[in-house]
Amino acid sequence: MRILTALTYYRPHYSGLTIYAERLGRALAQRGHHVTVLTSQYHPQLPRREALDGVEIIRLKVGMRVSKGVIMPAMPYWALRLIRQADIVHLHVPQLDAAPLAVLSRLFHKPVVLTYHCDLKLPAGFVHALANRVSHLANHISARLAAAIVTNTLDYAQNSPFLRQYMHKLRMILPPVELEPVSQQEVEVFRQRIGVQPGQRIIGMTARLASEKGVEYLVQAMPEVLRRHPEARVIFVGQYQDVFGEQEYAQRLAPLIQELGRHWTFLGVTPPKDYSAFLRTAEVSVLPSINSTESFGMVQVESMICGTPVVSSDLPGVRQPVLLSGMGKLVPPRDASALAQAIIDILDHPECYRGDTAALAQRFSPPAIAAEYEALFQELLSSARVTRYA
Repeated sequence: MRILTALTYYRPHYSGLTIYAERLGRALAQRGHHVTVLTSQYHPQLPRREALDGVEIIRLKVGMRVSKGVIMPAMPYWALRLIRQADIVHLHVPQLDAAPLAVLSRLFHKPVVLTYHCDLKLPAGFVHALANRVSHLANHISARLAAAIVTNTLDYAQNSPFLRQYMHKLRMILPPVELEPVSQQEVEVFRQRIGVQPGQRIIGMTARLASEKGVEYLVQAMPEVLRRHPEARVIFVGQYQDVFGEQEYAQRLAPLIQELGRHWTFLGVTPPKDYSAFLRTAEVSVLPSINSTESFGMVQVESMICGTPVVSSDLPGVRQPVLLSGMGKLVPPRDASALAQAIIDILDHPECYRGDTAALAQRFSPPAIAAEYEALFQELLSSARVTRYA
């Protein structure tokens, strides 16, 4: 099967969406499919074309940026060329190019599958508002032309103003999750390298330093946590410097984080083995997201697979990993006191939050998720053939 996947950003860009697309593309390629990714050359040093893990990647030059989106002048040419060659067109949205790609796919009778990752909520401002409107329109056009729309959970779909309009097209497929294997010795080496001291209680957070992640609520929760556990320490993994569109947010948080001193450490984006070691080092992971730009939170499952329980916001979709596994607690979004108490409860009673980590790893494995997508693609191709030749 020839699968054309299109999204604005692809690896090495670091976000839940890009990680999802990378894992799925690699797993589909391993199942014998030809996967091509059409994306942006968001950094000029990235190669225009390359093959990684069996996936062909084509990056187009960026003509201009609109908020967090990009305009790629060469998109119409490459879209026309690649859609004609494809059997299935797989669009990850939100993205500004979704609508023209869906229109071209319909003209060439190629089934379109939309993976809808989240409702877009950009900061205030004219440019952001314009980008939000354009993206919203593009999503609606592509959704109307799509043969199927994939989302993570029914919970999120039922609470999304956008997805509720397309319930008849929805398919629920969980996101792909995998981790690099790591030995206990490698975990110990990692702990020594980042300076974990005896008696420290490690609280983990994996995210970009972005406003929708609710980092400030973990910052605000720490004084209460420290009163109960004076040696508690937050280890923050993920991009925290020069996050596009989040510079003002980072500046606002900087003095508050500095006040925590040795109780807060930024590690940045870590290699896969270090990331696995980090999740096994943490005693609790925190996901205090505040709005619908977070639709699931794969980092929760990654943490749970390592045996580390989670505190997450009680938001549609985001609450599902805790509800499915029992490995954590849910708290109201934007409630630093509730967040602090939940962290303390897990640190005091970790035995209450154990789960079947092997079953979780299997259920969310990229091969299992790729098999669900493969079945959907084959169903749509068979339906398209019947329709065309009826």
